[in-house]
Amino acid sequence: MFKNPAARSHSRKQSLGLTLVELLVALAISAVIAIAAVSALIVSRQGFTTVDAASQLRDNARFATDLIQRLGVQAGYSSIDFAASTRTASDDTNPAPQIFGFNNSTPSASDPLNSASTRTSPSTVGYGSDVLILRYQTSAPYAGALTSDKSMIDCFGNATDSLPMNRDDRFANILYVGLDNNSEPSLMCRTDNLNASAQPIVRGVENFQVLYGVDGVIANTLVTASPTGVATNYLRADQFAVPGDSDGSKTNTNWRRVRSIRIGMVIRGALGSAQETLAQTYYPFGRAVGASGGAAGSALSSSDDPGTVFTPAADSRLRQVVTFTIHLRNEQGL
Repeated sequence: MFKNPAARSHSRKQSLGLTLVELLVALAISAVIAIAAVSALIVSRQGFTTVDAASQLRDNARFATDLIQRLGVQAGYSSIDFAASTRTASDDTNPAPQIFGFNNSTPSASDPLNSASTRTSPSTVGYGSDVLILRYQTSAPYAGALTSDKSMIDCFGNATDSLPMNRDDRFANILYVGLDNNSEPSLMCRTDNLNASAQPIVRGVENFQVLYGVDGVIANTLVTASPTGVATNYLRADQFAVPGDSDGSKTNTNWRRVRSIRIGMVIRGALGSAQETLAQTYYPFGRAVGASGGAAGSALSSSDDPGTVFTPAADSRLRQVVTFTIHLRNEQGL
């Protein structure tokens, strides 16, 4: 049998393969599909990275909040042997307060309880961040006990057997922003033990703010009003000092009127954790309605305290603001 001439022509065309135009069209379609697939993969990967970073930031925020709250409620705690007795004439009449700090500073390496260095350059890591110092005694299980019940911890989670020998013996937790071993800003902790080095406890904290809820204290003025037991306004650490107070007794009197602590932090993720590179302003204490900041004495971010209005460099880092208030449990007076 003989084939149809048209069929033979079609068979010859098939045997010759694709034309150049057909090949280019196929390559273009394949490239579009490949680019779309790669773009979808990149977007999916970025979304996964952002979700993972956001989850890590939330975990860091929860840990920091829980730890600082526990340390805060320990402030001013007195062991049973001293809590059950009154101060005598032989005791110190002007002991250091149980809670205090420094504004926009980093603690001194040699004397962290009494001195600090001001962060003067806006480019300094932790610029605008504060130092918070919380002092406490260990707890005796019963009067006359020789070792503690280990219910009181330092900022590393450690407990000690030691009990205070004198009424004003205290352990201290010192919190501030510094660099960890990888040059990442972190919430650092050190104790009053000068032989122990500072350690990072929450990585990525680049802004740490503290306001103190005080009972009747006016900025840089000795408190004279009778105590009410509740916070009436909020002050920065530098607003407790009384001019001309040579022995620090007036300043310490003001510190003993602290009834609560308000903490504000900005925690950042790794580079590339955010999908966009934007310059943003953060308010660690929150922003007043219809205003750029709160009035002096409020518990909100304010231009009166520049560190509480925080604008980091534009980068691809995800950030989270953490704000909480600790109402102190223990009496802060003498």
